[in-house]
Amino acid sequence: MTQTLEMEREQNLSFASKSENISLVERLINQICLEHKISEDHYGNILVALTEAVNNAIMHGNKSNPSKLIDLNVKSGDNKLTFTIKDQGEGFDFDTLPDPTNPENIEKPNGRGVFLMRHLADKVEFSDNGSTVILDFFLSAN
Repeated sequence: MTQTLEMEREQNLSFASKSENISLVERLINQICLEHKISEDHYGNILVALTEAVNNAIMHGNKSNPSKLIDLNVKSGDNKLTFTIKDQGEGFDFDTLPDPTNPENIEKPNGRGVFLMRHLADKVEFSDNGSTVILDFFLSAN
C-alpha cells in the first residue's frame, strides 16, 4: 500500500497598505496556483476572495495608511490552501454586516467583500476582532 503525503509549505508576504500592492498578491496567487495545478474555477475563486480580503485590509482595516502593513501568510498541505490576512486596524463586527443581496443594499457601492469571501472560499474565519481573516480552499486530490 502506497500512501502519498503532501509536504506542508508556508510563505509569508508583508507589504504597505497601498492599493497598487494588490499586484503582489495576484503574482503570489498565480505562482501558488501553478505549483498546485489549480483548476480555472478554483483559481478564480481564490483570486477574487483573496483580493477582496486584502483590499478590505488595506482600505478598511489600515485606512489606506501606507505606514501600516498587511501580513499575508499562505500554507499549503493536506489538499488545502490556507491564506491568513492580517491588518493593523482595530477590526470590525463581522457578524452584523448587512446582506448585500437585500434590495435596499443592491445599489450600495461597498459591502460585498465579506459576502464574496464567504461564498468563494470553503471556510472563512475572523479573529483578532476582525483584523485577521483566514480563508481555506480545499483542493481535490488528483
